[in-house]
Amino acid sequence: MNNIKLSKLWDSLHSSYWFVPTIMAAIAIALALAMLTLDRAGYYGPFEEWGWIYTGGPDGARGLLSAVAGSLISVTATAFSITIVALQLASSNFGPRLLRNFMQDTGNQVVLGTFIATFIYSLLVLRTVRGEDGQDEFVPQISVTIGILLALISIAVLIYFIDHASTIIQASHVISEVSTDLDRTIERLFPERIGRSLPERKRQVAEIPLNFDSEAHPITATGKGYVQAIDDEKLIKFASKHNLLVRVKSRPGKFVFPGSVLAMVWPEESANQQTRRVETRHGASLHKEINDAFILGRERTEQQDVEFPINQLVEIALRAISPGINDPFTAIRCIDQLSAGLSRLAQRDFPSPYRYDDNNKLRIIAEPVMYADLVDAAFNQIRQYSTKDVAVTIRLLEAIAQIAPYASSSKDRAALRRHAEMILRGSQAALSEEQDRNDVQERYHRVIKALGQD
Repeated sequence: MNNIKLSKLWDSLHSSYWFVPTIMAAIAIALALAMLTLDRAGYYGPFEEWGWIYTGGPDGARGLLSAVAGSLISVTATAFSITIVALQLASSNFGPRLLRNFMQDTGNQVVLGTFIATFIYSLLVLRTVRGEDGQDEFVPQISVTIGILLALISIAVLIYFIDHASTIIQASHVISEVSTDLDRTIERLFPERIGRSLPERKRQVAEIPLNFDSEAHPITATGKGYVQAIDDEKLIKFASKHNLLVRVKSRPGKFVFPGSVLAMVWPEESANQQTRRVETRHGASLHKEINDAFILGRERTEQQDVEFPINQLVEIALRAISPGINDPFTAIRCIDQLSAGLSRLAQRDFPSPYRYDDNNKLRIIAEPVMYADLVDAAFNQIRQYSTKDVAVTIRLLEAIAQIAPYASSSKDRAALRRHAEMILRGSQAALSEEQDRNDVQERYHRVIKALGQD
């Protein structure tokens, strides 16, 4: 993936509450300087023609700008307080891993940026108002007019914020946003071919040396954190340049620490020679070059990790069916979104783990993402925690029946059937009412029929 580090930087900035407000504050400073320049030049342009320009004296301008600045800083503090309360509610109701989704909410960032920008603009203009009736009197009429306009915009933004803050903490909105992240991740990653991935070729195994596992040189991690992304382009170019075969041992979403094996490099002699050569010429080792291709962070992201949004939906569902909350309807909504995501994944070509360079030579053996693993991530925990909940159990089987027509691979169908059988066995053991067991049994037969295995 090109510009992987820039993409990671943008993701970090987008997940912060300081970036957008800072940009808007800078724009407010530039706007204030520009309007004050027009005022000093005496150019009023269309403002005067349309009768929109401020015509009061210095006392009125001071009072107006002071009122705008004083009220906006109070509103900003209130907005921050509401935002913090919303984050606390999200953490307790949906899980701490969902906080990142709230931090990425552009609406909240723009609201806070608007309030701060208007406050800064009013202060900068206020400091230039001088005199009353003397020759040094200066009333920046255009600047004050723009300040009034910004105040009106801030009022509109405040109304939007009140509605937006009450919407983003609703379970339906949170589930929809996470599902959208899952859809975007599927579109971005499947199919994804880095280098020249040739899934139809039959000679991949023959190209792997027989002594690879015993003689390959391990590359260990130098940092700690979750693998957020892997710069595959950089890795394959490096392997091609130094005539190496690299087997990646960790994929995005996995946690690594110093000493964890990130990759195995073959041949060992060549790897050691390249290490010494690179150290001599560039002051960096082979370990550093490969470590630089692995982007680590404190938390998982959906940048290259399709399992992460699936886990988020599962976490919401598990909290919903916990005894303290007991909200199966929210869990059912999560299952519906999971079934939609798994249906889309079943129709996608998963990228081959074998990556070739421009000379058709095998260079990278990636850690593959399997459809069965994603099905396990989606259904395992919900199945385990909902054995006594008839509604959730039935919805799980109905979801599998919906996914089944899209699963063309025998391995994919086998994974779906395995989960249907586990759901059936768990419900038969946990449910005491015979009619409930019969309902579950009926849904199970629908799954088998949908899989074409009756």
